Amino acid sequence: MVRKMIKSCLAVIPARGGSKGIPKKNIQCVGDKPLLCYAIDSILDSGINADIVVSTDSDEIAQVAFGHGGAYIIKRPESISGDGAKTEDALLDALDQMKSLHGKTYEAVLTVQPTSPFRKPETVKRFWDEFSEKDSEYDAMLTLNETRTDYWVEEEGSYHRLYPDAPRRRQDRKPLYIENSCLYATKVEALRETHSVLGSNVQGFLINEREALDINEPIDLILANLLISEQAES
Repeated sequence: MVRKMIKSCLAVIPARGGSKGIPKKNIQCVGDKPLLCYAIDSILDSGINADIVVSTDSDEIAQVAFGHGGAYIIKRPESISGDGAKTEDALLDALDQMKSLHGKTYEAVLTVQPTSPFRKPETVKRFWDEFSEKDSEYDAMLTLNETRTDYWVEEEGSYHRLYPDAPRRRQDRKPLYIENSCLYATKVEALRETHSVLGSNVQGFLINEREALDINEPIDLILANLLISEQAES
């Protein structure tokens, strides 16, 4: 019996205008290209069969996306555009608007955050292919990266190791894995049922620390530009 593969995918780039840590974060440049454009290009260059949507509440972001090309632009309603807005609301709104405006429906949604400029197209392709191949086992997948950091927690004013019995030497510790927000894939049915990109049965997909870099604070932007400069010189 031939297993049915996922055939229809909507790749959504959630790009809200409001950002307190870095003003206009999603269109800040790393090198000479806005973050948003790295996200669009990573999907286009991956060769996966997906429609691309930029979901935004910002006219300026919409203009950058339009000028770059390659993606539908969906203006999300004000009710899901504030500081408390959830990515899942933007995904569901994008799915609904693509159906009402263009008559398109999808089996799965690929969430591509605009804040990971080192995401490689081949990683997008491998991620999507693995999710498609394992769609009978899992209804969601996310990218993770390894860490052997010795984490501490605060309790009633005192600090304690999260894992007191962990070896002191970094090399001897059991690795932990960080959810880095680079990529998520979720079956639409599971997204609607759980209202979570993690669905009800999620699998991890490992990427390296460079691709996992997520631009959230000004220092992240500085680091990303240093890495781009180093890359250009090598």
